[in-house]
Amino acid sequence: MEEQNFKNHGKLVKGFHGLLFIAILALLIGAISNLIRTSSDNLYLASLVVLIAIIFLIMAWFVRSFPLKAQDRAIKAEENLRYYVMTGKLFPKELKVAQIIALRFASDEEFLPLVEKALKENLTNKEIKMLIKNWRTDAYRV
Repeated sequence: MEEQNFKNHGKLVKGFHGLLFIAILALLIGAISNLIRTSSDNLYLASLVVLIAIIFLIMAWFVRSFPLKAQDRAIKAEENLRYYVMTGKLFPKELKVAQIIALRFASDEEFLPLVEKALKENLTNKEIKMLIKNWRTDAYRV
Protein backbone atom coordinates (compact mmCIF):
# COMPACT_ATOMS: atom_id res chain seq x y z
CA MET A 1 0.00 0.00 0.00
CA GLU A 2 1.21 3.49 -0.77
CA GLU A 3 2.06 5.83 2.07
CA GLN A 4 -1.05 7.34 3.63
CA ASN A 5 -1.62 11.02 4.17
CA PHE A 6 -4.55 13.39 4.64
CA LYS A 7 -5.38 13.41 0.94
CA ASN A 8 -5.42 9.66 0.31
CA HIS A 9 -6.49 8.06 3.61
CA GLY A 10 -10.21 7.84 2.77
CA LYS A 11 -11.33 4.54 1.37
CA LEU A 12 -14.11 4.17 -1.18
CA VAL A 13 -15.14 0.82 -2.57
CA LYS A 14 -16.50 1.46 -6.07
CA GLY A 15 -18.82 -1.54 -6.02
CA PHE A 16 -20.39 -0.59 -2.69
CA HIS A 17 -20.20 3.20 -2.55
CA GLY A 18 -20.85 3.69 -6.26
CA LEU A 19 -22.49 0.82 -8.09
CA LEU A 20 -24.75 -0.40 -5.27
CA PHE A 21 -25.90 3.11 -4.38
CA ILE A 22 -26.66 3.97 -8.01
CA ALA A 23 -28.50 0.67 -8.52
CA ILE A 24 -30.66 1.18 -5.41
CA LEU A 25 -31.34 4.79 -6.37
CA ALA A 26 -32.34 3.71 -9.91
CA LEU A 27 -34.63 1.05 -8.43
CA LEU A 28 -36.24 3.60 -6.11
CA ILE A 29 -36.75 6.17 -8.89
CA GLY A 30 -38.10 3.53 -11.25
CA ALA A 31 -40.40 2.14 -8.57
CA ILE A 32 -41.79 5.59 -7.73
CA SER A 33 -42.24 6.36 -11.41
CA ASN A 34 -44.05 3.05 -11.86
CA LEU A 35 -46.25 3.77 -8.81
CA ILE A 36 -47.25 7.16 -10.21
CA ARG A 37 -48.16 5.71 -13.62
CA THR A 38 -49.75 2.46 -12.50
CA SER A 39 -53.40 1.59 -12.82
CA SER A 40 -55.52 0.89 -9.77
CA ASP A 41 -55.27 -2.84 -10.56
CA ASN A 42 -51.49 -2.79 -10.00
CA LEU A 43 -51.36 -0.24 -7.21
CA TYR A 44 -50.63 -2.83 -4.51
CA LEU A 45 -47.78 -4.44 -6.49
CA ALA A 46 -46.28 -1.06 -7.44
CA SER A 47 -46.42 0.01 -3.77
CA LEU A 48 -44.61 -3.17 -2.74
CA VAL A 49 -41.81 -2.48 -5.24
CA VAL A 50 -41.37 1.03 -3.77
CA LEU A 51 -41.28 -0.51 -0.29
CA ILE A 52 -38.66 -3.03 -1.41
CA ALA A 53 -36.50 -0.24 -2.85
CA ILE A 54 -36.76 1.69 0.44
CA ILE A 55 -35.87 -1.46 2.38
CA PHE A 56 -32.78 -1.96 0.18
CA LEU A 57 -31.72 1.64 0.81
CA ILE A 58 -32.10 1.23 4.58
CA MET A 59 -30.29 -2.12 4.49
CA ALA A 60 -27.39 -0.64 2.54
CA TRP A 61 -27.08 2.09 5.17
CA PHE A 62 -26.99 -0.36 8.07
CA VAL A 63 -24.74 -2.84 6.26
CA ARG A 64 -22.19 -0.04 6.18
CA SER A 65 -22.83 1.57 9.56
CA PHE A 66 -22.75 -1.54 11.76
CA PRO A 67 -19.23 -2.65 10.78
CA LEU A 68 -18.01 0.94 11.07
CA LYS A 69 -19.28 1.10 14.66
CA ALA A 70 -17.49 -2.18 15.46
CA GLN A 71 -14.34 -0.86 13.80
CA ASP A 72 -14.59 2.37 15.81
CA ARG A 73 -14.78 0.36 19.04
CA ALA A 74 -11.71 -1.66 18.03
CA ILE A 75 -9.77 1.50 17.12
CA LYS A 76 -10.75 3.10 20.45
CA ALA A 77 -9.48 0.04 22.34
CA GLU A 78 -6.24 -0.13 20.31
CA GLU A 79 -5.49 3.55 20.76
CA ASN A 80 -6.36 3.40 24.45
CA LEU A 81 -3.82 0.60 24.82
CA ARG A 82 -1.28 2.63 22.85
CA TYR A 83 -1.86 5.63 25.13
CA TYR A 84 -1.62 3.41 28.21
CA VAL A 85 1.70 1.92 27.06
CA MET A 86 3.09 5.42 26.50
CA THR A 87 1.73 7.09 29.65
CA GLY A 88 0.61 4.40 32.09
CA LYS A 89 -2.87 5.99 32.09
CA LEU A 90 -6.10 5.43 30.18
CA PHE A 91 -7.29 7.95 27.59
CA PRO A 92 -8.79 11.10 29.06
CA LYS A 93 -12.58 10.74 29.11
CA GLU A 94 -12.96 14.12 27.40
CA LEU A 95 -11.64 12.73 24.10
CA LYS A 96 -14.40 12.01 21.63
CA VAL A 97 -14.45 8.82 19.56
CA ALA A 98 -13.99 10.84 16.35
CA GLN A 99 -10.85 12.42 17.80
CA ILE A 100 -9.47 9.02 18.84
CA ILE A 101 -10.13 7.63 15.38
CA ALA A 102 -8.23 10.53 13.83
CA LEU A 103 -5.34 10.12 16.30
CA ARG A 104 -4.75 6.52 15.14
CA PHE A 105 -2.93 7.88 12.09
CA ALA A 106 -0.41 9.83 14.17
CA SER A 107 3.11 8.49 14.56
CA ASP A 108 4.27 7.64 18.08
CA GLU A 109 6.30 10.87 18.21
CA GLU A 110 3.26 13.01 17.36
CA PHE A 111 0.65 11.02 19.26
CA LEU A 112 0.91 12.42 22.80
CA PRO A 113 1.32 16.08 21.78
CA LEU A 114 -1.67 15.71 19.46
CA VAL A 115 -3.77 14.16 22.23
CA GLU A 116 -3.00 17.17 24.44
CA LYS A 117 -3.68 19.63 21.63
CA ALA A 118 -6.95 17.87 20.74
CA LEU A 119 -8.07 18.14 24.35
CA LYS A 120 -7.01 21.76 24.88
CA GLU A 121 -8.37 23.09 21.58
CA ASN A 122 -11.24 20.61 21.11
CA LEU A 123 -9.97 19.79 17.62
CA THR A 124 -12.20 18.04 15.11
CA ASN A 125 -11.09 14.78 13.51
CA LYS A 126 -10.31 16.66 10.29
CA GLU A 127 -8.18 19.23 12.14
CA ILE A 128 -6.27 16.44 13.90
CA LYS A 129 -5.58 14.64 10.62
CA MET A 130 -4.39 17.85 9.00
CA LEU A 131 -1.83 18.34 11.80
CA ILE A 132 -0.28 14.90 11.38
CA LYS A 133 3.07 15.02 9.60
CA ASN A 134 4.18 11.37 9.81
CA TRP A 135 1.21 9.10 9.12
CA ARG A 136 0.90 5.56 10.44
CA THR A 137 -0.63 3.46 7.68
CA ASP A 138 -3.94 1.78 8.53
CA ALA A 139 -4.35 -0.95 5.90
CA TYR A 140 -6.91 -3.01 7.83
CA ARG A 141 -9.87 -0.66 7.85
CA VAL A 142 -13.15 -1.61 6.24
